[in-house]
Amino acid sequence: MLRRKNLRWTPLDSGRGPFTLRQSITLTRRFPRRRRGFFYGLAIDVIWPMLVFGTRLSFRGTEHLPASGGFLVASNHLSYADPTTLTAFCLSAGRVPRYLAKADLWRLPLVGSIMSGGGHIPVHRGKPTASGAYRDAVGAVRRGECVAIFPEGGFSKDPEHWPVRGKTGIARIALETGVPVVPVANWGTHELLPQGSPLPRFLRRPRVQLVAGPPVELSDLVGADPTAAVLREATDRIMVAVTTLLGEVRGQTPPVTR
Repeated sequence: MLRRKNLRWTPLDSGRGPFTLRQSITLTRRFPRRRRGFFYGLAIDVIWPMLVFGTRLSFRGTEHLPASGGFLVASNHLSYADPTTLTAFCLSAGRVPRYLAKADLWRLPLVGSIMSGGGHIPVHRGKPTASGAYRDAVGAVRRGECVAIFPEGGFSKDPEHWPVRGKTGIARIALETGVPVVPVANWGTHELLPQGSPLPRFLRRPRVQLVAGPPVELSDLVGADPTAAVLREATDRIMVAVTTLLGEVRGQTPPVTR
């Protein structure tokens, strides 16, 4: 029985090419359904078929996402479609991601229900309660959750779509908790849903690729009360890992990110 369960959750990657329809159906059956919340789960069930038929989607490196226990996912950020594709990527490894997101989303109809029911973490930027997001994220990973973060804090402003320098919040969470930080490169979402576009461009079936790498080495930086220099070093290591993966996906040499 245990062997069958472990086989069921063996990560399924698409290899270098997009998922076939058969592989997509297999993934659908393997997505975890518990602890998603009704509206978060509904959104997943509605949007996933759109990704299957409206994009040429591929995943690689899902074996780097821990099968159990808390960890952080660090991804570059190009489009409002990124949380959708990153969620599917994490689900394909049997993990339900929780996001740090701006608190304004909780006030939107339906979106607020998705955020609340899905166990996501509101960030109140520029307010005294902003530290609560850090506290909640620390608590989430200590409870064994997968917490996904876009360290850039917004869309990349680089004209060539390379990641820009990250903010240190993810490093602070990682160094306090000691959980792994798994880097992920997300490419093609800027063609699926360009910034400023009201609707995704499913008719064009853009190629969307997500690739994860091994956890970033931060063990030498773990210690009580990390300094600003230590936090910056940890953040830069995370962003270098993400940028390197993106360079591999794009087949290009990435710029220096430090």
